[in-house]
Amino acid sequence: MPADFWKLWTSSAVTNLGDGITMVAGPLLVASITDSPAAVAGAVFAQQLPWLLFALVSGAWADRLDRRKLVVTVNLMRAVALGGLAVAVGSGAASVPLIYAVFFLLGTGETLADTASSAFVPALVPAERRPVANSLLYANFNVLNQFAAKPLGAWLFVVAAAVPFGVNALTFALAAALVAAIRSVPPPEKRPPARLRTDIAEGVRWLARHRLLRTLALTMAVGNVVFSAAFAVFVLYAEQRLGVSDVGYGVLLVAFAVGGLLGTLVAPTLIRRLGSTALLRAGLLIEVALHATLALTREPVVAAAMIVVFGVHTTIWGVVVTTIRQRDVPSSMFGRIASVYAFLDLGGAAVGSLVGGAVATAYGLVATYWTAAAAMALVAVAAWRPMAAGDAAPARQRTI
Repeated sequence: MPADFWKLWTSSAVTNLGDGITMVAGPLLVASITDSPAAVAGAVFAQQLPWLLFALVSGAWADRLDRRKLVVTVNLMRAVALGGLAVAVGSGAASVPLIYAVFFLLGTGETLADTASSAFVPALVPAERRPVANSLLYANFNVLNQFAAKPLGAWLFVVAAAVPFGVNALTFALAAALVAAIRSVPPPEKRPPARLRTDIAEGVRWLARHRLLRTLALTMAVGNVVFSAAFAVFVLYAEQRLGVSDVGYGVLLVAFAVGGLLGTLVAPTLIRRLGSTALLRAGLLIEVALHATLALTREPVVAAAMIVVFGVHTTIWGVVVTTIRQRDVPSSMFGRIASVYAFLDLGGAAVGSLVGGAVATAYGLVATYWTAAAAMALVAVAAWRPMAAGDAAPARQRTI
């Protein structure tokens, strides 16, 4: 890999660690101020809300501005925001509204930085090495954000409530320095002035005309609706259906991360040997199998094994889809296409959480998983043929 890629990878590593620390410490901080469940949940929502409000706008900006400078600036601003929160916590001046405001700023910065950085790998890494590069970046999330950061964030909060936020501020400052040192990302293409609405519409139209990427985006949106619907009540399912303790519930959650980590190890090899089409289609079947297995089984071991398989699939699916986007999307469109995917991703998750609670209340926990299995079976039928284009050449893709 080029040296600039390793700067990007290290930047991704430290920000994933910092994000994971704050993901744990944030709710703990709110809970130390108030015992309101709604207030604690509000901290998570405050960081997710900008994706629903600004994702498409951020994609348009990311395609017009210098992406490297944008990421550096946003990371520095997030470092300042978290540093301010750390000072407030340390001085006893932190309040729930202040925490919400900081988390909202973090989420807003995330919409810009994540969208802009989606164009980095194609600029830094040759096409034949991108599956490996994407797997390495996914490994940062699975190992650092999902594994290492969670216990570390809780421990740092116990040491001193301000410490985890100060540590996260330092990770953003370090990430900004690393991205600033990258020299291989080209400046944005010069484009005529246009309204943001025009830029956004152009990106949406481009995606709508691309059969494979359109299918993948819609599949992901529906998949997130049914997944979030099913797992919004997963803690109740684990206790009432599987009969596990709180520790057992935690083990089931870790099974997702274990599968994700395994997926990062095998994704490049499987893409090379089986091709994108076979992996995408297999992923559709695994989606159906996950929900059907959870609807049928009462054995925690069976559920955990299926969750590990699903975790492997989600990482492989992510690497394949990211690689296809890097292959087919013009550089001038990267930000907008990535923002549409993010909007559908989080939008589907938000809708699914509401649907899951309603279905479980009306028809029972198991009905939620049967509904998810049926929905994904229909998606698999609809998406099966378009996914035949997964291994096609880019030039052909744009004519579909």
